[in-house]
Amino acid sequence: MKPLISVLALAFALAAAPSAQAQEVCMTADEMKAALIDWYGERPISEPTETNEQIWVSQETGTWTMIRMFSDGNACVLAQGDGWMTGRDEAAVIARLSD
Repeated sequence: MKPLISVLALAFALAAAPSAQAQEVCMTADEMKAALIDWYGERPISEPTETNEQIWVSQETGTWTMIRMFSDGNACVLAQGDGWMTGRDEAAVIARLSD
């Protein structure tokens, strides 16, 4: 699991209105990339798609994070998980997660 991103998401949700809806985890793209590298040992497995979505993976732990980068210099986590297996087709995974 990725406790820090989960904790950040929980903190954002609690800071928001009393709604139970989860909030996206967003930060500058440089901070996001550094966090994925430093905290989780993840690296991008390909270039961003035409919608600026990209999957980062740790081959050692099997964790993965799907992010979207925006033209304003920010990036947000769209999905995350465990159990990534080398050889998955990134385009197929992004298509499934984006539906």
